[in-house]
Amino acid sequence: MKDGIYSLLKAKFLVSDDALKNWKFIVFLVVLGMMAIANNHQYDAKNYRITELNNQVKELRSEFVDRRSELMKLKMESTVAEKMESRNILPSEVPPVKIVVEHKETKKSFWDKLKIWQ
Repeated sequence: MKDGIYSLLKAKFLVSDDALKNWKFIVFLVVLGMMAIANNHQYDAKNYRITELNNQVKELRSEFVDRRSELMKLKMESTVAEKMESRNILPSEVPPVKIVVEHKETKKSFWDKLKIWQ
């Protein structure tokens, strides 16, 4: 038992006759460890990127809601009328009239057409 620990501490397994087999295994373990570390770094980088993009989506969504509510306010008739008053363009006092376009197929008499205007 004492010789086994003593030979392990002196690393005799690395300089003995069959040391090439041990060195290959050690190099394999080192390469495997480096691959695991690189994989972990890539995973962390992707996680940070996903978190960053989620925060950006939340910001853009709230900005979209703000802009949409601002647009709705700007489209209101009262807001448009207020902005046009500075240019001396006032809202009409006369309500709009509906224009009816008739097809050529339906022929109405002159008296029927006259009733539309009344």
